[in-house]
Amino acid sequence: MKPLFPILAATIMTATISSASAEVNSLAAVQAHLKAVGSMTASFTQTDRGGKSISGTLSLKRPGKIRFQYEKGVPILIVGDGKALTFIDYSVRQVQRWPIGNTPLGVLLDPNKDLTRFARLLPSANPNVVLVEARDKKHPEYGVITLAFTKADSAPAGLRLDGWVSLDSQNNRTTIRLANQQFNAPISDKTFNWSDPRPKGPRG
Repeated sequence: MKPLFPILAATIMTATISSASAEVNSLAAVQAHLKAVGSMTASFTQTDRGGKSISGTLSLKRPGKIRFQYEKGVPILIVGDGKALTFIDYSVRQVQRWPIGNTPLGVLLDPNKDLTRFARLLPSANPNVVLVEARDKKHPEYGVITLAFTKADSAPAGLRLDGWVSLDSQNNRTTIRLANQQFNAPISDKTFNWSDPRPKGPRG
C-alpha cells in the first residue's frame, strides 16, 4: 500500500533507536508540548485508506474536547465533548459514540497521560521531525496512532503538531495533515455542542 502521509513516508526508517535516554528525553518533550497546549485550531486534510481526501477545520480543547468540522457538503461531524467521541452522519440520521480513551485520539486529548508507558519514538531521517507511536498494549482494540511533530521555536515546548496517522481495530487507516495551527487561543465550550439528527434522541 502506498503511504498516505508524505512526512511519515519520508522519515520513518527501519533502523532502531540506540539511545534509550534520547527516547525518554524526546518523549518528555512531546509530553511537555501536550501539557502546554490548552487549545488548538487548525485546518486539516483527512485521507482514508482508499486515498479519498476531504478537508475542514479542527478545534481542540484539553482535556477531552475536539471537533472536526468538515467542508461544506460533507454531512458528517465528529465531536469529543470531554467524555465521549461522537460520530454524527446527518445524511442517514445516525449517531455513534465511544469513550474517548477507547480511541486513538485519547493520547491527544488527555495531557496527563504518561507517554513513557504506552508510546515510543519512531526513527526519523529528518532531525527536525519527531515521530511518536502510541498504543495501549493491554487494549489493542483501541487502535494505534502515530503523531508527527516538527521542531519549531514558536510552538509550545518547541514542537508543532503537523498531523497523525491512526489505525483502528478494524484496520481502517486515517491520515490527518494539519496547517495554519494556532495555539492557546480561547475556544468556547459551545464549540463542542452538536445537533442530534435523530427525532427523539438525546442531545449532546
